Amino acid sequence: MQDTFNTIQQPAEGYVTEKKSKFLSFIFPVKTADEVKEIVDAHRKKYYDARHVCWAYMLGWERDDFRSNDDGEPSGTAGRPILGQINSAELTDVLILVVRYFGGTLLGTSGLIKAYKEAAAAAIANAKIVEQTVDEIITLHFRYEQLNDVMRVLKQFDSVTWEQDFTEDCRMTLRVRKSLSEPLYDAFAQIYGVEATRP
Repeated sequence: MQDTFNTIQQPAEGYVTEKKSKFLSFIFPVKTADEVKEIVDAHRKKYYDARHVCWAYMLGWERDDFRSNDDGEPSGTAGRPILGQINSAELTDVLILVVRYFGGTLLGTSGLIKAYKEAAAAAIANAKIVEQTVDEIITLHFRYEQLNDVMRVLKQFDSVTWEQDFTEDCRMTLRVRKSLSEPLYDAFAQIYGVEATRP
């Protein structure tokens, strides 16, 4: 089961020139379309004197939420090549913006595609790519005397983190990678008196 994805740790930048046109590229870690809109709007204001602010994003570990925008460049010459670079690098939860300052020479369709592609690739090359796991939450509810049984199960599974609340009875909130979620849940189902729930 696929339960990891690649994203970036922090924003990074790139830069290319093509026939005196300048292409400034920026890559950001993002989680929502609202976040994308805020960053795009902020860059439109900051680079108000630029000819175009083109962008593309990909969201979600399944990489099925994506959009691109040519911002006035000929259709398919800016946003799509940027998105193509996100795909090539197999990234998600990222936004790439490319700000273009026109240099006086028309680049033509293939020239634009090449420039936007290279600008997006430059930002990716300067970013620190990290692998993250797709996690699920399991909530446990049990009596204090069952704590040893619960801990015995947890020791069999790597990379489980948890928070606990033992004020009245025992409650634990576990975070576990998706591929281990089912076997861990089943292991707790075998212990009499331990109530395990998943959202």
